Amino acid sequence: MTRTYVLCHAHPDDETLATGALALALAARGDVVHVLTATRGEQGEVRPGPHEALQGTAELAVIRERELADAVAALKLAGHTYLGSPPARAAGMQPRRYTDSGMRWVTPTLAGPGDDAGPDSLTEAEATEVAADIAASARAVSATDLVSYDDDGGYGHPDHIRMHHATRAAAEALALPFHVIVTNADGAYDEWLDATSESEALERAYDAYDTQFIRTGDDIVHVGGQADRVVRAAGLRRV
Repeated sequence: MTRTYVLCHAHPDDETLATGALALALAARGDVVHVLTATRGEQGEVRPGPHEALQGTAELAVIRERELADAVAALKLAGHTYLGSPPARAAGMQPRRYTDSGMRWVTPTLAGPGDDAGPDSLTEAEATEVAADIAASARAVSATDLVSYDDDGGYGHPDHIRMHHATRAAAEALALPFHVIVTNADGAYDEWLDATSESEALERAYDAYDTQFIRTGDDIVHVGGQADRVVRAAGLRRV
């Protein structure tokens, strides 16, 4: 039976870094994959270059929207929606734009809440409103499964943590399976999906994010200097 997955993310690039391999592997086996992005990543750091002075500006949001559109095309997704924009908006509610809450580095690899969250930010919104918008998005595409980060948000970003809880609440309201992303094969998972046969498409998605990181082969250097690797296989664990 064909299933329809909605991958629920906080910022542009999360769909590639966390679930690019999952999206490609699911699509390759015949499933339908949509991505829901909560914010435009306005508060994200920008790696050195022509755009580094744009952090927190409307100009950066436009650039990151363009990067996301290129990644979505590379990942062969069935569709993409921004949270708060129809159809990812609860019935009877005016469209809204959720903004990036920002963060600070607690350690070189662990994030925590920052001082940049504005009144329109994802973490300032009512949790029930966020969950209702996710549920509306799921209904619109006849989703069978919702996917997001584990309860620590992957690395502690407050927007990631908010998306975990809101996606889980939406899944419970709709009586749909909720799965968390697993990127370590040594961890617990229900299924492991490999996208090595889709390497070219995955690399195009990574290379869309010129403001965020540099890819050299399988090596990634993030904007904060953190070393990482291209994720070519990942798992899902039902909660």
